Amino acid sequence: MMRAISSASLVFLITFQTISVFAQERVTLRISSATKTLGYGPFWIASRMGFFAKQNLDVDVVVIRASDVGIQALAGGSLEIAGSASDAPIAAIEKGLDLVIVGGLINGLTQSIMAAKKFKTYNDLRGATFGAISLTSGVTFALRQVLKVKGLEYPRDYKLLVIGGTPQTYAALVAGSIDAAALSLPVNYAAEEQGFNEIGRFVDVIPNYQLAALSAKRAWAEKNRPVLVRFMRSMAQTMRWIHQNKEPAADYLAKEMNLKPDHARRGWEFYTSTKTWHPDGDLNIDGLQNVTQIYWEQTQSKGPTPSAAKYVDQSYLREALKDSLR
Repeated sequence: MMRAISSASLVFLITFQTISVFAQERVTLRISSATKTLGYGPFWIASRMGFFAKQNLDVDVVVIRASDVGIQALAGGSLEIAGSASDAPIAAIEKGLDLVIVGGLINGLTQSIMAAKKFKTYNDLRGATFGAISLTSGVTFALRQVLKVKGLEYPRDYKLLVIGGTPQTYAALVAGSIDAAALSLPVNYAAEEQGFNEIGRFVDVIPNYQLAALSAKRAWAEKNRPVLVRFMRSMAQTMRWIHQNKEPAADYLAKEMNLKPDHARRGWEFYTSTKTWHPDGDLNIDGLQNVTQIYWEQTQSKGPTPSAAKYVDQSYLREALKDSLR
């Protein structure tokens, strides 16, 4: 049976809820992004659009190029959360570091292999020099697998030159310093307009893949569970806003990432329609299992491939989603 709430009780309830929100301790977090590209754009939207602040978080987003370096910083205590290629925390965990993947960021592959005009097929790439963000982890990890499937082995058939993420490799490609590069969408559109050839898309070779994820140290995550839940809530709110606000999101990302507006809109359409940006910030577990399988093969690890669940704890996100619209 419903009862009317007195005005005094209503005032108390509102006051209590208001105090509860403001009673949350203001917390500073330092997080990393493996590169500053469209795929990692949700970090900048969460920061600039106030989604972190709404959860009483001061978040410093630091670009640490090369995912393995970002994971080293996380393990060393320089970061609270790392945004990196998902193979990097898997490798760290297999080496004995107590890390855990807590959420998704880029839940698929958006890269295309773009090459100078004289290269038209995968076979033409024998002897080519690729620009890369690192020799082993991140996009390079997937690139080596794609090229292996197409019959090219590293270092026998091609060279890797460490330059940086997509913005840096694109600049090197335009300058003629490298022959080819794996460029993430929508920078591949810009390369096409410059006359470079698309040799192939990663997704056509590896259709299901968890490219980038959010990681933390297990001990820190449990000790600071309420803070991590607030962080995951802010990421879920950010992803929902992105999905529901095409033009504002695309306009902001075009300016922040220095993209043509049309390229940013096409990028938004791809990332949202394919759930490469998951609307709740969740993981693609099947895609992570594929990353694990490829890691096991490339490192020639012994024994059966572990379940991806070994590396993941989704409880923080699940708790955040219970009240993610607050």
